[in-house]
Amino acid sequence: MALTESNMLDLGIKAPDFTLPDTVSGKDLSFENIKGGNGTLVMFTCNHCPYVIHVNEELVRLANDYQSKGIGFVAISSNDVENYPQDSPGKMTELAKTAGYPFPYLYDESQDVAKAYDAACTPDFYLFDKDSLLVYRGQLDGSRPNSGIPVTGKDLRTALDAVLEGKEIPSLQYPSAGCNIKWKK
Repeated sequence: MALTESNMLDLGIKAPDFTLPDTVSGKDLSFENIKGGNGTLVMFTCNHCPYVIHVNEELVRLANDYQSKGIGFVAISSNDVENYPQDSPGKMTELAKTAGYPFPYLYDESQDVAKAYDAACTPDFYLFDKDSLLVYRGQLDGSRPNSGIPVTGKDLRTALDAVLEGKEIPSLQYPSAGCNIKWKK
């Protein structure tokens, strides 16, 4: 695993659209399908990354806390499943059910969506406001595996609360860090 930080996509851009298969429902879902009335969180994730495993429970808590407030959530895996079979759609379905994901878990086989979002690592987070404009990209919080810092979701929760309250989110945002996306060769 290579520790990689977010590329920090420019704030204010419109959410790149996508249509990808949901590994749980079997339906093709687009950004418009998962978009929340008050905002939308797009998360690039995967099954095997220790950084994702470290925060998985908090991702479920976040969705459970904010979906009822009009925030749409989606997780997307863009990893090369030929070389990383543990990230295959079947394994994604298993993880989503076992972890109790209350959000769709989409498979980006072509990796085009990850490229459109300039995603670099897992986990990588992109929060869009009600107009689908990027207002936050960066870390969940300061915790990393074996850091001794508890997983709280503080940075992302602060951004989500600001979106819900119509407040501006500071532009000083810290990149997420995790395993690099496993690009196809």
